[in-house]
Amino acid sequence: MYLRESRQKRADGSVLTHLQLAENLWDPAKKRAQVRILYNCGRADDPASTERLRRLARSILRRCAPEEIVAENPAWQVVNAWPYGDLYVLEQLWRRLGIGAVIDEVCGGRKFDFDVERALFAMVANRACAPSSKLYCYEQWLREEVHLEGGAGLELQHLYRAMDFLEANKEAIEKALYFRMADLLNLDVELVFYDTTSLHFEIDEEDRGVGDHDEVHGSVAAGHKSYRALRKRGHSKNGRFDAPQIVVGLAVTRDGFPVRHWIFPGNTVDVTTVERVKSDLQGWQLSRCVFVGDAGMVSKANLETLARRRQVHPVHADPPWRGGRAAGRHPARSLPEGGREPRGQGSHGR
Repeated sequence: MYLRESRQKRADGSVLTHLQLAENLWDPAKKRAQVRILYNCGRADDPASTERLRRLARSILRRCAPEEIVAENPAWQVVNAWPYGDLYVLEQLWRRLGIGAVIDEVCGGRKFDFDVERALFAMVANRACAPSSKLYCYEQWLREEVHLEGGAGLELQHLYRAMDFLEANKEAIEKALYFRMADLLNLDVELVFYDTTSLHFEIDEEDRGVGDHDEVHGSVAAGHKSYRALRKRGHSKNGRFDAPQIVVGLAVTRDGFPVRHWIFPGNTVDVTTVERVKSDLQGWQLSRCVFVGDAGMVSKANLETLARRRQVHPVHADPPWRGGRAAGRHPARSLPEGGREPRGQGSHGR
């Protein structure tokens, strides 16, 4: 039995948090634990709910006070108590996927006065367990809410410097992680799905770059890279046309495992991203690969770009409402050497 928080987002954007007493029960039919709500305690911001919980806690401690448990064995001493379940799972996944080892490899011989890997894990874990700003992650979450192995010496500036390191080396890290995950999970990358979404920012002004290409320049610590100014107004996929945004592209396998991601300026049109995505994926030497995108990715220029690549043969069919027979069944398909498909592997045989 435990105290559970339930969050509800309202139409005005505010979030209501309710407190519930719950327990996990194993469901043998579904083969997973199910949450059962025992009692709704009320809203977290309601003083009456807080007072009811205090009375409940006092009554529980009268029955099983920590002092009584320690008194059973004088050698015991209560030092501290932290929630650890979710953090433990994330730590094991982090190690199993070899993320720490990849970061150490990329660091190479560079010397830092803090643990870059621990700083990056702290921010990933915070994003997964209690999404918040880096300031809150440092001042509240790391200090008072969790116990993170190797996190005691982290400072706020270390989190920001770790982000600079990640930006400077993200391509190498992402590629190494993908191939580690592909080997570990035996991923099938013959079929790659790609799509984009938009993320808005609660700001009024767009980013402004310099020059004809509207470019901004990153810091030396972040690789001194040049980018097109990112936060721009454009076609919003979450209805926030009033706010500047960025466009995020993601390629995944048929099982939903991420392959690679891209960040584009907020005024980028989906169809213009395909050439770069295909070029970047080809650089990873994924061998035979079918690229799947929705109607927003289809243009004459994109089909010609795909056709110019030796291993890729674009196949396009009009949708049924235009008289086509196979609506976008294979927008792009790889062919073996020689440009011919094996028997029985044509558009009607697959």
